[in-house]
Amino acid sequence: MTPILEVEDLSISFLQYDRGTRRRVLPAIRRLDLTLEAGQVTAVVGSSGSGKSLLAHGILGILPYNARMAGTIRYRGEPLTPQRAAALRGREIVLVPQSVSYLDPLRKVGPQVDRDRDKVQAVLGRYGLGPETGDLYPFELSGGMARRVLIATAVAASPALVVADEPTPGLDARVAGRILGHFRELAEGGAAVLLITHDLELALTIAHKVAVFYAGETVEEAPAADFARREDLRHPYTRALWDALPQHGFTSIPGTQPYPGAVPEGCPFAPRCPRRQPDCGGDIPYQTVAGGRVRCLHPERGAAS
Repeated sequence: MTPILEVEDLSISFLQYDRGTRRRVLPAIRRLDLTLEAGQVTAVVGSSGSGKSLLAHGILGILPYNARMAGTIRYRGEPLTPQRAAALRGREIVLVPQSVSYLDPLRKVGPQVDRDRDKVQAVLGRYGLGPETGDLYPFELSGGMARRVLIATAVAASPALVVADEPTPGLDARVAGRILGHFRELAEGGAAVLLITHDLELALTIAHKVAVFYAGETVEEAPAADFARREDLRHPYTRALWDALPQHGFTSIPGTQPYPGAVPEGCPFAPRCPRRQPDCGGDIPYQTVAGGRVRCLHPERGAAS
């Protein structure tokens, strides 16, 4: 079956002015790869600045004017050109943004979800919101209600691809878990869901597959089940994320993710990697290892820990 979305060797850079009229190109994403299947939740995890939200904006065709994008994005097997993205956006491809400020504060909730009042009540009811919610303004909603309204607004058109960009910031674990459960329901209904988050622990509660980003690259893509055991993970950075989970002792590693424009040649994680070898400064292919994919010359799966 053709995947809903395929991202191959994606790069995004920004044209900036430096010292007057002097211009420079700042690379923000390089070599991003990702595949989304119908009926699955794919979680994209990584620290701030790893390229997660830029990927979402690139898919939706809403990058700023000074952005330059290269590589390939295919939707249902066909290139997702800017013109095609604009035609599908809000219909087959929808965004659930991280900020509730996307709701129009001057309009009641109902008309923002759909023009059909009966459909509005049905969609809101699906997410535990009463019919009176449609007559409220956004400022009258609690944080959890506003999140559910955003989801309802996005799915009213029965989309094939849902892009959820950090949909649970500021919510307690119970409410966040309930919100994420709605995305799992969307996948079970046949949609492909891209969940962008920095919270690996929360993502693992609903994800079928996890893609790990680091410094604008995909370093690993693995079934969520592989995160049950450290030994089943392939990339040293993915294992570092696993070690940093509360149940694994909050173990951290020295160093920080490089800023855009300061990413070293070869593997961007190499300066922090305990398995670094001289060849890590060269080309790093994205290869299939033990049922997942990894961008590493010395993957850890099957190796002694």
